[in-house]
Amino acid sequence: MPGYDRALTVFSPDGHLFQVEYAMEAVRKGATAVGVKGSNVIVLAVEKKTVPKLQDSRTMRKIVKIDEHLSLAFAGLTADARVLINRARVECQSYRLTVEDAPSVDYLTRYIAQLQQRYTHKGGVRPFGISTLIAGFDAEKKPHLSQTDPSGNWSEWKAHSIGRGSKTVSEYLEKNYDSLDRDNDEAVVKMAVTALLEVVESRKNIEVAVISRPAGRGDNMKYLSEPEIDTLVDAIEKEKQEAEAKAKRSRAPPSS
Repeated sequence: MPGYDRALTVFSPDGHLFQVEYAMEAVRKGATAVGVKGSNVIVLAVEKKTVPKLQDSRTMRKIVKIDEHLSLAFAGLTADARVLINRARVECQSYRLTVEDAPSVDYLTRYIAQLQQRYTHKGGVRPFGISTLIAGFDAEKKPHLSQTDPSGNWSEWKAHSIGRGSKTVSEYLEKNYDSLDRDNDEAVVKMAVTALLEVVESRKNIEVAVISRPAGRGDNMKYLSEPEIDTLVDAIEKEKQEAEAKAKRSRAPPSS
């Protein structure tokens, strides 16, 4: 419907805001991000682009800390994400200064969703072209994993995926999450990486962060190093090959 996408505040006759849908399309074409919640850890895994040899890889992080106990992964336009991340960090510091307590995952999620929604009904601006996965622990040290999208909608999940390969990854998570031992931190990490490998071919294009249950003040998020990711992927591939070989043997006709 030509003409209805020229202004953000104009609805099309069938009730759509095309600028918001274009922002959602930017997310669907962005790099895949996965979040998996366990009992003691939350794992964020993202697909990252190959970094040129002369570029500092730290400038291309798709998983970032927002506060001491809050982390965020995103899919979509990186420049938009940096603006939203900076706004979220300032809000967390403002909350601490005003309330003298740490902001919860729920509070930060609602703040980011409200900010994204604010950019869907004002003239002279456009929606943020990103979706976010927000992970952290509350005051009772219970894990939370939330998601926001460009329209301002938000929801909480046990495991979720956003970005280009989200449909394939989500199908894998729906199929396997119920059988996950959520008390086994290594199994939670392995599920997140295995899910991402459904759509990512090279292990060099994987970034993984593990957010642990906080034991006090300090950094509770750890990035997995390349050797750690290589070891994990090797174990996943070995298990997959053994499962395929076992399935092949079970299908073979018995020898006479």
